[in-house]
Amino acid sequence: MSIPQSGGGLITDHSQLAQLLADGCKPKEDWRIGTEHEKFGYCQDTHKPLPYEGERSIHAVLSGLRDRFGWAPVEEGGHLIGLTKEGANVSLEPGGALELSGAPLETVHQTCDEVNSHLAEVKSVSDEIGVKFIGLGAAPEWSHEEMPLMPKGRYKLMNNYMEKVGTMGTAMMRRTCTVQVNLDFGSEADMVQKMRVALALQPVATALFANSPFFEGKINGHKSWRSRIWRALDADRTGMLPFVFDEGMGFEAWAEWVLDVPMYFVYRDGKYIDALGQSFRDFLKGELPALPGEKPLLSDWADHLTTVFPEARIKQFMEMRGADGGPWRRLCALPAFWVGLCYDQTALDAAWDVAKGWDAETREAWRVAASVDGLAAEVNGMKMIDLAREVVTISEAGLKARAKPGAGGLVPDETHFLNALKESIETGQTPADELLAKYHGEWNGDLSRIYDEYSY
Repeated sequence: MSIPQSGGGLITDHSQLAQLLADGCKPKEDWRIGTEHEKFGYCQDTHKPLPYEGERSIHAVLSGLRDRFGWAPVEEGGHLIGLTKEGANVSLEPGGALELSGAPLETVHQTCDEVNSHLAEVKSVSDEIGVKFIGLGAAPEWSHEEMPLMPKGRYKLMNNYMEKVGTMGTAMMRRTCTVQVNLDFGSEADMVQKMRVALALQPVATALFANSPFFEGKINGHKSWRSRIWRALDADRTGMLPFVFDEGMGFEAWAEWVLDVPMYFVYRDGKYIDALGQSFRDFLKGELPALPGEKPLLSDWADHLTTVFPEARIKQFMEMRGADGGPWRRLCALPAFWVGLCYDQTALDAAWDVAKGWDAETREAWRVAASVDGLAAEVNGMKMIDLAREVVTISEAGLKARAKPGAGGLVPDETHFLNALKESIETGQTPADELLAKYHGEWNGDLSRIYDEYSY
């Protein structure tokens, strides 16, 4: 989850809303890669989720990272809620999952090194206190009541609102984990093309990274239960956004959509003020019930932009949000997949050619089918495994064209990070399929085996 934004001054003109987004445009040589991933922490002996405080807790892990590896603390209300160092952040998800929000880096090699370093640091601290972390799209066994809400004002307000809209909002907050990549755009036209590709092909990522076939100790009937949860969260702020594919899509169209999403909060003087369900349009007029007579700052608008959760999202960069959290190798495969598609123009054009003939119903059908069936999904006679093969081939070509070497020049490009995805396509098996095979086979229905075999 995002941290409070700052700076920017008072909003005096409506055009500032779209301009804030447009200010994210960068020349290609300045495009960067920011990888985020979440993982569940648990007590090694009991397999129970971590509380916030105590000898074996989220606080203990954060404190260890701070003290041993030079991370600076981030506090709210006297609580240690995150860490920061050299452009990267470690933060808490609402139910205590630990998230790395990586620094903006030039290559997938660098972002993978960052992920590896972070996981090694976490393991060093957590092993000493009997704590483990596991990468899955959804909590395999834990109930809502077992997952404590972390002490962040934003989460308390969101939790209250999620209990009133949709059916699975609180499950999303406490019991799902994702891996995502944040990418740049060069212009409004570039943003539009990337956003259309991102939304249309997000189900391919959902299928390839599907890794949540269990929930509350049972098989749930979906390869990605995380994706299923997001489909029943809050219709006002989620989904595949058909308007993105309409004539006239641009920064202004995005701003207009976000303006109509009900607010969560306003952040003032270190506190979250309850604005649940209120209108940012009223805020612009100085008529927000939560702050009568006050008009918003640009930081308020930046905060509001972080409260929409579609399958892909625009801020001053673009977030690809469709993949389950997963095993170590796939944390590097996700940025490689999207960088290959989006950071080479020939690949981006080819990716758009794949999806540009689909209508909104087809795009939504792919989203649902990917969640249920993963690589075995079919829509209108098209097979997901064939679609995934075509899209990964395009991504591989894009990475070859980028020709960004690693390992001191010994590795010529970033294509090897796609190997995990290519293996899935060759076998037809996603991580969820592998988990189910073990559950029905060597585990003999004992889901507790997942912890020893799949923790970092």
